[in-house]
Amino acid sequence: MNESQVPQSVLATNNPAKVSKVSTTGEPNNYTFAVTVSSPDTGCDRYADWWEVTTPDGELLYRRVLLHSHVDEQPFTRTGGTVVIQPQQEVIVRVHMNPDGYSPNAQKGTVKDGFWDSTLPNDFAISLASVEPLPKNCAF
Repeated sequence: MNESQVPQSVLATNNPAKVSKVSTTGEPNNYTFAVTVSSPDTGCDRYADWWEVTTPDGELLYRRVLLHSHVDEQPFTRTGGTVVIQPQQEVIVRVHMNPDGYSPNAQKGTVKDGFWDSTLPNDFAISLASVEPLPKNCAF
């Protein structure tokens, strides 16, 4: 699927949301991720509704659903896991905005070597936008 075939709701080309920091704790095949997100939340009409960990090939390894907007808490950090990976396994951590879609501003790296800024192609693993778990509603 090329970018012209991608529904606009899963593209975030004008989305300034960003995963700005990733840290991990745990042991092989049992890591917890602490992910810091900066997002232009305005309330339930526009908010970061999840962050996720994927392989470089776009396989979903873990998704942390966010249950409310973070209008007055920017940037914010949320933890999640268990992420079943090895210390040297490269992963991508990215954020999704409701209704804007995935942000291309991600972090890539490994538990062993750390994480760094990465810009993803607009069509990177966009089919994951419909994979559970998904937010059921927004509290505020």
